[in-house]
Formats: sequence, C-alpha cells, structure tokens
Amino acid sequence: MPLLSLDGVEVQFPFRPYECQKDYMMKVIDCLKREVNGVLESPTGTGKTLCLLCATLAWREHFKDTITAHKIAERLDERKISADNFLASWGPASEDGSSPTSYSAVPKIIYASRTHSQLSQVVNELKNTSYKPKVSVLGSREQLCINPEVMRQESNHVKVHMCRAKVSTRSCPFYNNVEEKSTDKELVEEIVDMEDLVKFGNKTRTCPYYLSRSLKQQADIIFMPYNYLLDPKSRKAHNIDLAGSVVIFDEAHNVERTCEESTSFDLTPYDLASAINALTRLLSEHAQEARFEETSQVSGLKTDVKVVAKLKEIFLKLEEAIDSFEVPDDRGITKPGIFIYELLERAHLTYDTKDTVSEALEQIVGYLAGQPGIFLNTGGLQKLLDIMQMVFSGAVSSQKDCKMTMEANTAHFKVHIHKDTSTQKKQKNGDLWASSSKKAGNILSYWCFSPGFSMQDLKNQGVRCIILTSGTLSPLSSFTSEMRIPFSVSLENSHVIRRDQIFVSVIEHGPDRVPLSSAFNRRLDPENLSSLGNTVVNLTRIVPDGLLLFFPSFYLMEKTLEFWRDNGHADRIENLKPMFVEPKGRGPFAEAIEGYYNKVNDSQSRGGIFTAVCRGKASEGLDFANTFGRGVIITGLPFPPKFDPRIVLKMQFLDEMNQGKIAAPGQKLLTGQEWYREQAFRAVNQAIGRVIRHKDDYGAIFLCDQRFKSRDVQSHLPAWLRPYVRSYDNFGNIIRDVCHFFRVAQKMRPLLKKNPAPDPSALPASSSHSSGDTSFTPSQKPDTQKAKMLDVHTSTLKRRRTDEDTEYAGIFKQYESQTQKRKLKPGNLFDALEQVEHQRGGIGACGLQTQSNLSTLSLQHDKRMDEMMRGVKRTIKLIQEQRPSVSGSDTGDGKINIARSFLLEMKSSLSQVSFEQIRQALVAYKKDDNLDNLLSGTSLLTLDPHTYRLYRGLYPFVRPHHRKAFDEKCVELTGDGCGFKPEHSVKSDEKKSTMSHSDGQPSEPSSSSSNSTSDAQVNGEKLKQDAERETRLDAMEKRKILTTFLRDVKKALGPDRSLQLCQAVNAYKTTDNYENMVTTVVALFTEREKDFHLLCRFGNVIRPHHKRQYKEKLRELMGQNVHTAPGETDLTKTEKSQSSA
Repeated sequence: MPLLSLDGVEVQFPFRPYECQKDYMMKVIDCLKREVNGVLESPTGTGKTLCLLCATLAWREHFKDTITAHKIAERLDERKISADNFLASWGPASEDGSSPTSYSAVPKIIYASRTHSQLSQVVNELKNTSYKPKVSVLGSREQLCINPEVMRQESNHVKVHMCRAKVSTRSCPFYNNVEEKSTDKELVEEIVDMEDLVKFGNKTRTCPYYLSRSLKQQADIIFMPYNYLLDPKSRKAHNIDLAGSVVIFDEAHNVERTCEESTSFDLTPYDLASAINALTRLLSEHAQEARFEETSQVSGLKTDVKVVAKLKEIFLKLEEAIDSFEVPDDRGITKPGIFIYELLERAHLTYDTKDTVSEALEQIVGYLAGQPGIFLNTGGLQKLLDIMQMVFSGAVSSQKDCKMTMEANTAHFKVHIHKDTSTQKKQKNGDLWASSSKKAGNILSYWCFSPGFSMQDLKNQGVRCIILTSGTLSPLSSFTSEMRIPFSVSLENSHVIRRDQIFVSVIEHGPDRVPLSSAFNRRLDPENLSSLGNTVVNLTRIVPDGLLLFFPSFYLMEKTLEFWRDNGHADRIENLKPMFVEPKGRGPFAEAIEGYYNKVNDSQSRGGIFTAVCRGKASEGLDFANTFGRGVIITGLPFPPKFDPRIVLKMQFLDEMNQGKIAAPGQKLLTGQEWYREQAFRAVNQAIGRVIRHKDDYGAIFLCDQRFKSRDVQSHLPAWLRPYVRSYDNFGNIIRDVCHFFRVAQKMRPLLKKNPAPDPSALPASSSHSSGDTSFTPSQKPDTQKAKMLDVHTSTLKRRRTDEDTEYAGIFKQYESQTQKRKLKPGNLFDALEQVEHQRGGIGACGLQTQSNLSTLSLQHDKRMDEMMRGVKRTIKLIQEQRPSVSGSDTGDGKINIARSFLLEMKSSLSQVSFEQIRQALVAYKKDDNLDNLLSGTSLLTLDPHTYRLYRGLYPFVRPHHRKAFDEKCVELTGDGCGFKPEHSVKSDEKKSTMSHSDGQPSEPSSSSSNSTSDAQVNGEKLKQDAERETRLDAMEKRKILTTFLRDVKKALGPDRSLQLCQAVNAYKTTDNYENMVTTVVALFTEREKDFHLLCRFGNVIRPHHKRQYKEKLRELMGQNVHTAPGETDLTKTEKSQSSA
C-alpha cells in the first residue's frame, strides 16, 4: 500500500490518492493535532469514509509512537546520553513538549453515523485498510439480544427492564457466558461488526449486547449511531466516557435535527392516561391482596403503596394543569422554556422531589415489565420517567444554583401547548387500557431550537475535538452557526470527476416558453404545471436509464401528478419510461424502489423514473449509482411548511437570539428568515447528491425553477458543483447539449451490462425467475450496490425468495394450459378474479407493459377505477357508469377488466403477504358464501385510513344478499359507505326477469309483491321527507354560521379587502374556478397571523366537491392536521348529489 507523509504523519492508503483525498486527510490530521473542531464536506464518490479512517488511525498510531519516543528519551537521559538527535528522528510532532507520556492518554476514536446500516459499511471499509485496531460496535438490545424470552416482548423499554432483571439475578444463560468469551481470539484480534457479533453470540450462546459493552473497554475505535452520543439518556445508559476522545460524526447533515429532537418531547393525553391506568392497576392489586393480609406493599414491588398513590395524584394534577389552558383550535399557546418548571411544580414535580419520583418510577416500570398478561402498558410511565431525567438534569446545592441551572437548561427551549388532533388508533394489541383515553386534551410540547445545546454539552464532557463530515453540508456558514461551537477547520472539497462527467443546467422555462416556478402563488397554476410536464416529457426522452424527479413536498407531488394524469402528460411519460412514486409508508416504499431498480436493470426497457420528495426517504438514504441515476430533476425550492408551529417558533427563537446578540466571539447568528431559506437549499443539495456516486459515474442535473438563475441561490449549491452550472435562454439548446453530453459520456465509458428481461413466451418454462426478480451482473455490482443503503429506511426489503418465484411460475403454466377455458365469458366477478389471477399478476396491459409494469401510485389507478374504488364518493354521473358492475349485468370482458384493475390496485398498494391474504379470503368467500369469514380475512384493510378505499372496493365482489350488511360494516369501520341501494340486492337473473316483464305485458302481481311494493313506496316517501327536513335544518344552521363569519371578516379585513374577498367568492359561485378563488383567499387571510383562523372557517364557503382539496391546502399551510371549521362536516350523500348536479 502507498505510504503518504501528511503533516508529519505517515498514512497507509490502499491506493494512490487523488489530490482532493489528500486535502481531506490533511484537514482531518490538522483537527486532531491542534485539538480543534472541524466541519468537512467532501462529495459522495470521493472516498470520504476511507480517507477519514486512514487519517484518524494513522494519527493515533503516530500519537502512540510519540509517547514511545518520549519514554525512550527519558531512559537515555537517565543514562546521561543525549536524546536530542533521537527525538528529532521521530518527526516534528514528537518534539512537542506538551505531548503526554502515558499510553492511557492515547485518545479513543468515537465514530458515529446516522444508522447501523451505514456503520456496517464503515466497518467493511476498515477491513480493506492495513490498520487493525481493536473495535467495538454498540447497538441496542433490540438489535443484539438473542434471549428468546426477552425478544418476544413488543415494547423496547419492556425488553430493557426484563433484560436488567435477568442480568441482576444471573438468570440469563447468554449473559452468564460473557466474561468467559469476551477474551476470545476471534473477537479480540478480528474486526467484527454487529452481524459478526450476533453470529458469534448464537454460536457460543453468549450475549452479543454485553459482549459489545465489554469490548468497548479496550477498544481503540468505537462505532455507534450518533443519537447514542447526542441523547444524554442513551449516553448514560451505554456508559460512554468521552473525556479526551476524538468524536467523529459521519453523514452529519442530519446532526442538527437529531440534536434538537433528542432533547425535545411531546407529552400527549394518551401518555398520561396510560400512566395513570398502570398505577391504578397496581393499587387495585394491592386492594385485592389487602383483603387477605395486611400489607403496605404490592407483592413483588419494593415501593410502598402510599408512594404509588402519591404518584397517581401527581399525574392527575399534571393532566389537570395541562388541560386547564384554553387553546385556540388553529394554533397553540407558547411560553418561554423556563415555564416548564412552573407547570411541573403545579403537580409537585421539582428538583427536591425528582429523585424520589424517578426512583419510584424506575421500580414500578421494572416490576410491570416482568408481569405477564395482556393488560401491560408501561409506555406512559417510561415516558414520564424520561421527561423527569431530561428536564431536571444537573445537580443543584442551593436555591441560587437551582435558579441558574433552570435558566441554563431552558435557554434554548420553548413550551408549546396545543390541541391533540391525532386520529391514530392508540390501542395496540393486548392493551385494553388504551380505550380509556378517548377524550380530547392538550399536548405539552417542550421543544429545543438550538443544536448547539447538545454540542456544547458534548464539548463539556472534555472531548479532544469534534469533526462533522458529510457529502452535503452546504451552506457551511449556516451549518456551523447553528452548532454554537467554534470550528477552526473547514473544507468544501472538490470532486474526483472531470467536466465531461457532469451536466448541470438551470431550466427557467419549458418548451412552451412558460416560466417554471414552485413559488406559492404559481406552483398550482395550470400553465406552470403543463409546462413542467412538457419539460419532463422532453428530458425523459433523452436521459438514458434511470431518472430521478424530486418535488418540494408530497402535497405538490400529488397535485402535479394528478394534473398530469388528467391532461395526458403522464401517458406521454409512461410511453417512454414507467413511473414509480415514493409513497409515505415503509412497506410500499420497499416495493416501489425495488420495482424501479428492476425496471432500470432490465435490458428490454428504456429505464424508469422515480418520483420522490426532497427530505424524503429516497433523497437521503439511497444509492442511485450508474444507470440507476443518470439524471435528477429538481422541480423547485423545498421550503418547510411556514405555518407549522415548530417552524414558526424556530424562526422566532433565532430572531430573539439575534436581538439579544447571544453569540460566541467571531460567530454570526442566523436570522429566522435566513434559516428558513437555508433549509430549502440544504434539501436541494441532498437530493442532487443522489447522482455521481463514484469516480467513474456520470449524470445530469436539471434545476427546473427560474429562481435557480439567481447568483444568490446558486451560491448555496455545493462548491464542487457551482462551476458546472449553465443557464439557457432557449429550451432547444438544452436538449441539444444534453444529447451531446450523454453521447460523449457513453462513448468514453463502457456501457454497463444489464440483465435481459425474461421472455414472456419462456416464462412458463422457467421455474426460478420472474420478471420482477432481475439480479445484478458481476461487472455492475461493485459500483452500483443496488440496495446497499436501502435498509437505512426499509430494513425488510430483501430479494424475493425463489420459492415465491416458483409459485408464480406455476401460475404462468396454468395460464397456458387453460387458454381455451378463459375464452369463455365469466359468470360473475369471482370467475373474472380467478381468470385474472392466472395472468401476469393481474397487471393486464399490452406488449411490454404486460411483462413487468410496476408503476406505483402515480399511474396505478386510472380515473375510472379510482372512482369505483371510492364507492359513491365522487360524482353520481361517474358512479352511474360503474353501476352495472354492482348489479351484476356486466359483459364478461367488463368483469375481467374490473377484476384486473382491482388486482392492480391491490398489488401496488399492499405487500405480497397482505395481497395474498385478501385474495385467499375472496376465493374462500366464493366457495362458502360466508360474509363473516370475508370480513375477518380482509380486516387488515381497515387498520390504515390509506387502505379504506380498497376495503370499499371489495363491494362489487360481495354477493347481492350480503351487500347491505357489507355497506353497513364499511360505514362502521371506515366512516363511509359503498353507496348501497336496494336494487343492488337484486340478483342478476331476477333483474333480467323484471326487465323482460317491463318490456312486454305486465304480469298479474301477487298480493305479496303488491304489499312489498306498497311498503317500499311508503318507506321511500318517508326517507325523502326525512332528507328534505334534514336539508332545511342544515341550511338554517349554515346561514347562521356564515352570517357570523362574514361579520368577523369585515372586522378583520376592513371594507376594501372585504370587497375583494366578496368579488372572489361571487366569481367562484359563477365559474366554479377553485384555484383562482383560493389564491385570493390565502393571500388575504395570511397577511397577518391573527387572521389565520378565518382561513380555517372559510371552509364553510367552499363547495362540497372542493372541501377535500381545501382541507389539504390548510394542512399544508399549517404543517399539521387541521380542525374542521364549526359547522363544516364531511360530505353527506345529499351534498354529493347536489355537487354532481
């Protein structure tokens, strides 16, 4: 290996380094030698991790050699031999008179990264170097424990307490072997990561968790996720001593957020209710025991029952104190950070009582964790214990010390009390107590707004130096300002790539000359969306293989894709490359990204597009090397939601700090507005970093917003990227230059080999592969490492097992053998469902789309099927077009299309296991006609509001005599029905008979039929009268609410702006143009913060078919769930029919 001499330190590097790699290692060594902090940015693909490891470990060895030199010099001096020449031979560092002379002073290296997945990659890089330090990798019990009894527990803190109990009583056989096995040669002499530890533990029946803690004592370098360092509770739990250590934060672009979140909390009504219920259970147990014997303790619990009762009283008072605040619906109440002590003191929680309360909570949580049974819920107690330790940190000896400590602890915090608007189901399996927490209350939030609070705490631990490094830290000035500690060394490194490997262009306007902008007043403008769609279509045509498309937010992505679907842009894009969309859930995300990887790696396809969101999973954790990321399109500047309370308070906090001039010497403080802008630029830089992942990679970056033309905006891009940025006046010139760029890049570099897609005609003969399971070629795998970082977000994503592929290959064989049978038209939807199941997974399309069309969410549901899946949730006209599918009078082809589209929707929205469960439930229902079994088998669709539409989509498959019951069940479980009508219960043969009678001479009705007809008419008239009466009452109530609202508007806006609002509303009533109206309304009501509540109440003016859109806009503006305005309700069937009319 090449030997480098950098600032007097000899570094062994695996290969001849680039200049930028030398620069990086020089900066690292500079920090270590001078004991100063550093912030170092080096683009992805420059070997940052390898440089960091080699430079740090080389300096550490040099440090040890210096100590050895001084020891030898002392010996020579004792023997009256001159040591001057000897010391000089060890280099300049050894001549430093302040150098320590004890090996115990050699610093440990604390290497922290964001996730264990990233740490595993770092350990693998370490194995490729010539350095062999003693290593320890710290992890949680959840990752390292191998005791089956402990791992069966669902809650993490229950695992912790159960483990501690077993260790204290030495009843864990795995822990009992730790002392003997901790000196094993395999552990001490080899570099082991977490996976190696678990394998060793299983092989030797030794606890990996306590092995890692044992190895930590003698380790030279300790790896851990950086929340272990930044969270004081975790640091204490893992007994991490930082005195004299070198602390390195790799992938540090998320340190700012982690610092703030690790010292913040949100105490919900559910947390308090579950804690009170747990204490009530203990008191009930004691009451039962006291009936038989007199005792002051619960059996097995050391804490006195009076203490338990006192704790319950404390928490009840705390709940009362939090709920005593009258909180406005649209925003909360904010207090200075020190108010947290005043609030807790109302419940007798102070520095004087903290030790007693904390000790009692520890004992109670430990006791309950060891108790079997389904009523166990200690989450609330554990959270309150954590809050006590967080708020009452630091020791106080006097009243003066107490006041100073409280002021210091809360200087960077705000207390925010707001309504609990959560709609999530708190009740978990086995937790029957959760049902008692249904009442709405207030949430107590204690938010930290300065990452410097945690950084200063680290510095106070006596660390030698702190190094923050990442591929994207720009803009550095704002990043260092937030940390509130001095950084004497900084670096914005260059890249190893050449000019012909990167193309960066600012696209101000689309091919139709319409300016592109994601600014609030233009982002949903039809002209803007259309021009952006045309731009993406043109770029899709010329960018080879994989293309990444990033939007500022999920809301804007959904609205843009909806517009593109309605106006044909999506079809034009899909004709070139299939589109895959980043969903919000972890499971669907795994399926979407795997589909994208497989499609790009398919030699029969032109690649794919992955549509994602800045700050989302795809923008921060995945590796899109080589063909997986040949281009990235940024569609705008992703500013945070400005009306989110936490964003508002953060900006206010920074402005207050600026007014107070609280800054270290030579340090510039950010204003709130500056911080707000920097967040957008940092998110853009992170998304851009998905391309150019190594020295031989190449790709194009398109900045599709006219604001990127500004010099000020470009100055916030990474330093290595700025020289390549070009602006164009003519869209045609962009296309010309991009084509030339890729043509040259492909000629200069060998094309990476792709796997051929399976031939559709050969599929039945295959028994081990399906088109969805393409693997990587040896030539591509080292560089691309397809899902190397995927488990950062989706740890369960693995390649499908071959037995699954074999099962589907069997379905394909069945497809061929039953060709003649499928030519017959199906008798009902179940037959159609079975027919589609014999085809390619229900994704019926033509040509290559039939082969492996995995497009998700954006194009998976065409407009017609979307309406059917929503039941009667849209307009009557569209539902009427679907009505034959319910009554059973479809043609055979129509039923096949319905079944095919339904399976497409299900497969793209659910995991493979969930989809198979639903399919089997439908097949079983066809055989046994048991509705209860069907409801049980498909109940998983009622657990998540996002799958309610799928649950209602089962309605056409329910037999006529069950449809009424199914509709009622839908209303009960999802809050909305399937549009049941009495004629839906009529079987198809009866309906045909009725229709034939109506066409010919009417038959003589029997008395029973005439009676039923008469009853139906009476019931129909009664229902009609009830509906009319309900409508009249609703109208009177709405008029009253609107009158009050208009009075408040005139008072708030004044006559001129009120007139402007009335004109916008009148135009809306005439034209039904929602976008024009809402633009004016938002502009009027957001000028002043105190008028924002009017924006929420304006929902009463919105027409029913636009209410959902309006709620989404409010949610986006506020960054949280929005309360329904008074008088505003979900769409009733009457309103729906009015809107369609």
